[in-house]
Amino acid sequence: MASPHANSKITDAAGRGVRAIVRAILSSIILASIKVVGGILGNSYALIADGVESMLDILSSLVVLGSLKISAQPANDRHPYGYGKVEPLAALVVATALLVAAVGIGIQSVREIRTPHHAPAVFTLVILVVVVITKESMFRVLRGTGQSIGSDSMQVDAWHHRSDSLTSVAAFIGISIALVAGPGYEAADDWAALFAAVVIAYNGVRLFRSSWREVLDVAPPPEVMENVRAISASVDGVHGIDKCRIRKSGLGMFVDIHVVVDGCMTVREGHRLSHRVKDRLLEKVDGVQDVLVHIEPAADGAGVVARH
Repeated sequence: MASPHANSKITDAAGRGVRAIVRAILSSIILASIKVVGGILGNSYALIADGVESMLDILSSLVVLGSLKISAQPANDRHPYGYGKVEPLAALVVATALLVAAVGIGIQSVREIRTPHHAPAVFTLVILVVVVITKESMFRVLRGTGQSIGSDSMQVDAWHHRSDSLTSVAAFIGISIALVAGPGYEAADDWAALFAAVVIAYNGVRLFRSSWREVLDVAPPPEVMENVRAISASVDGVHGIDKCRIRKSGLGMFVDIHVVVDGCMTVREGHRLSHRVKDRLLEKVDGVQDVLVHIEPAADGAGVVARH
């Protein structure tokens, strides 16, 4: 199981993520309400579609919020590797919600394009300017927090807000064309909504693939692997590194590493060395929750496996 120190770091990171998500939820509730009401009163389907997308932001943020709280729980006898996999699974749910929203908005956009209607009201442009500024700010905050704590679901949720910002930009352009060009261009608003659906679908597919790779235990970036190998090799008594496998689990990582040592080393000495390697990695590498060290003799002799 993970060390208490590692669990403490994971809990602190999850707390930072939770606070950022709560702020995003409150902002999304306000923006979604303004956009839907403004779209209905201002005769803009692009703005209504944008509001629906914001409602999905609220749902996705709630899913991410729950996943962060669950994934931060310590490991136990029933779940010896903890609850980290809840986090990428939540990201898959959010990415799927993006795809569903894109399909729904796309279908309705086509219907609106084929149905004659009046041009949107001018005040809808003011709403969209406020929305774009707010959503872009939310994207930057959530992405930055997600990157700093290693949360894929937070970064997915951040891109959800970025896609919302893009749909608002598309809606602004469409409404502007409809207002400036005059009669015959009322459907520009709906074409903007259709474009937004394509953008949302693209982000949904990209984020789904990213989350799916973590569920399948994809290797971390090469620089993470190189850092772990270098730190392990710097421990006194380690002659080299044979194998190193790392898998991400939620906000943390689990490391399996084979270190090469003097073939005449005793089991007791190997046990102490494995402790030093593990402690060094827990101290120096952010996000490492547990380490399995295999002692590989440099000369003839059997290896010693030690896990703490």
